[in-house]
Amino acid sequence: MAAFVMQALGCEVSALNTVQFSTWARATFPFPLCFSPPEAEKDSGPSLTWCPPGNHVAYGQFTGTRTSAAEIAALYGALVANQLAGFDVLLSGFAPSAAAVGAVGEIGRELRAAALGRPGSFFWVLDPVMGDAGEWYVDADVLPIYQALLPHADLLLPNMFELEVLSDTKIDSPGALAAAVAKLHSVHQIPHIVVTSVHFAEASSPTIAVVGSSKRADATPRLFRIDVPALDCFFSGTGDLFAALTIVRLREATLATGLQATPSWLSPDGVAAVDLPLARAVEKVLASMHVVLGKTKAAVDRAEEAAELGGSAQGKEGERVRHLRRTRAAEVRVVRHLEDLRAPEALFRAVSWNLEI
Repeated sequence: MAAFVMQALGCEVSALNTVQFSTWARATFPFPLCFSPPEAEKDSGPSLTWCPPGNHVAYGQFTGTRTSAAEIAALYGALVANQLAGFDVLLSGFAPSAAAVGAVGEIGRELRAAALGRPGSFFWVLDPVMGDAGEWYVDADVLPIYQALLPHADLLLPNMFELEVLSDTKIDSPGALAAAVAKLHSVHQIPHIVVTSVHFAEASSPTIAVVGSSKRADATPRLFRIDVPALDCFFSGTGDLFAALTIVRLREATLATGLQATPSWLSPDGVAAVDLPLARAVEKVLASMHVVLGKTKAAVDRAEEAAELGGSAQGKEGERVRHLRRTRAAEVRVVRHLEDLRAPEALFRAVSWNLEI
């Protein structure tokens, strides 16, 4: 999905699949490898984006293959040999093993080294897909590999579980979450962080939040928070959609503020949290996602009301059929709602999040 979304918004994307599973119903979920933003005034090289294809096993049954570290290195090596590796953005997502994470990291470090002396010419978005809600998607031996990559990334996109394990901080309160973000800024010098799927117990209505920050020169955070209404529905593909939209909107906001030639696209210290390009970008991302997810949920509801999820099977087989059809209906419907991605209406605003850390 990530590659398709970026292409639909005008980016040139070359993608490398990290897994090839039978259950990815919408599109490839690859490491997108080429990305040239249309807003760029110069003839920029392609950007490298990495996303996992088919890391969607909610159907409960699947078959396929995982790309090995050697295959990742070989595919990238062929791009280099053909002079197709002048990437200016890397989006790295799911990798099926510690070795595969390491192979992606080597590519990221190589691209970083090639960009030395040209501030802002290479930007690495690291989505450390490891698990959620206390559950690991992969073996825990990926953790130290991801931690070693943190100083090389420009933007980190963890959920609360991933933030907790990366920062080695128990997140049981808003203050602990803010402290974890601050720790990653200071210890690992990560310029930008966006934490997704944040749930706060103090919310008076069902909401989900995104918390972001761009560090100051002294590595202290500039925290902002955006709350959106929670939708009572399981969706497939939201992480990919968020990462892809964030790349496009952050590049757009960076160009609008003239920061594209600054290291890591960082704003001066005097820029308030709510005025950061990252905050403006995430506002647009969440506006698009809320509309598209709302329309996806409406389609699921219509299918259920029309008994399309039922069928004649009863008992365990009937429940299995209903689960499969419900999961299929909940695939995020990006293809038919592209206009909501391209021209979102302003729905949510970032607020400064000043907490004692």
